[in-house]
Amino acid sequence: MSKQTLTVSRVDGFRCPEGKSQAFLWDAKTPGLAVRVTAAGSRSYIFEARLHGQTIRSTIGSTDTWDLHRARTEASRLKVMVDQGIDPREERAAQVEASRLARQTAIREKAIVADAWDAYMRERKPYWSERHLADHVKLAQRGQQAKLRGSGLTQAGPIGALMDVRLSDLTSDSVKVWMQRQAEQRPTVAALAYRLLRAFIRWADESAQYSGLIPPKSYSARNVRDAVPRSKAKHGDVLQREQLRAWFEAVNELENRVAAIYLQGLLITGARREELAQLRWRDVDLRWKTIRLRDKVEGDEGRIIPLTPHFETLLLELLCKKRIQSTDNAVDFVEAHEMDSWVFSSTSSRSGRIQEPRSAHVKALNAAGLPHVSIHGLRRSFGTLAEWCNIPAGVIAQIQGHKPSAIAEKHYRRRSVDFLRKFHSEFESWLMVQAGISTINP
Repeated sequence: MSKQTLTVSRVDGFRCPEGKSQAFLWDAKTPGLAVRVTAAGSRSYIFEARLHGQTIRSTIGSTDTWDLHRARTEASRLKVMVDQGIDPREERAAQVEASRLARQTAIREKAIVADAWDAYMRERKPYWSERHLADHVKLAQRGQQAKLRGSGLTQAGPIGALMDVRLSDLTSDSVKVWMQRQAEQRPTVAALAYRLLRAFIRWADESAQYSGLIPPKSYSARNVRDAVPRSKAKHGDVLQREQLRAWFEAVNELENRVAAIYLQGLLITGARREELAQLRWRDVDLRWKTIRLRDKVEGDEGRIIPLTPHFETLLLELLCKKRIQSTDNAVDFVEAHEMDSWVFSSTSSRSGRIQEPRSAHVKALNAAGLPHVSIHGLRRSFGTLAEWCNIPAGVIAQIQGHKPSAIAEKHYRRRSVDFLRKFHSEFESWLMVQAGISTINP
């Protein structure tokens, strides 16, 4: 390997011989230092040495940015490292990684709630019901948008007020102040906003991108929990036994027959609002008289409950629009045509199924002269009225999809559908008697 004492003129005049991809001009003054030139004319200072029996090479930098004196100084430094058994390439890789981590840390520390919230929504959306997703969208609105109806601008949602806050600034004190303001301005949704924020913070703590940014106990500190409005049990949000006749009569007078059957189904099955609204015909087994409800406890597998006689009659009424003449004919028709269609379909909603049954229910309540009962109140009514029939609490809980509340229920009680049917059918029969409705098995 021939060496020459490098000078500025020699470096600038060095060319790559024709037919070669690169060439080296080694410095006689500084061990390991050379100028490398490529066929394209690119020049750079490099350092080469032997380490642990192998030749290693490291690029110092372009001759356009490194002068000869600095290049010699750097080469001497690298030679000292090699003599100490240190690979300069590993040092440079560590520097690059440190720089990358520093940039990433700076980005993380500047991250605001909106950045993480968008990622949270994208990741969790497939696991949420439409209602749960709608709550996240509504409560996280930034506001200040033109109203679709009327004049003026929209108001920011409770969580929308936090969108521009840095994640590192979500301390327990700041969350407490936010919660106090929300509880004062809109107490009805403040508790829900807190639960959604709590779930979001837990997700952020477990994510690789945002873990460790939100201060600990930001939502679990006592001063925060004390600021959350306490939800009160709705003792009056149920139908009483003596109100059943008036309620059934008013519901059956509704012009929207799909809504009328849906409301009765909520009371007869004790299902959650979205569980029944998302029912498809493939979930209804007309041959073995069962219904599969996709609930929040069992997930996609769902729970199976009995299809009681009167509710089956109501469902067959929906199929009668397609000229179904018998149960057997209905089974064949569902299997051939209706498997994926909604049971409670709607031509006015974007989803194609019943979406907002409250207006129909309020209309029925007003017509019957009954006090307000929410849609969820019909589920409460199932659990309350079932006690008139002396149905075991565990049976009620399994039909409604409640989590087992005792060790025996959780690990040792798993009742068959036929066992549930005995009590469920008795309850439905009792309901029909109170409502003054004569029933005929389909």
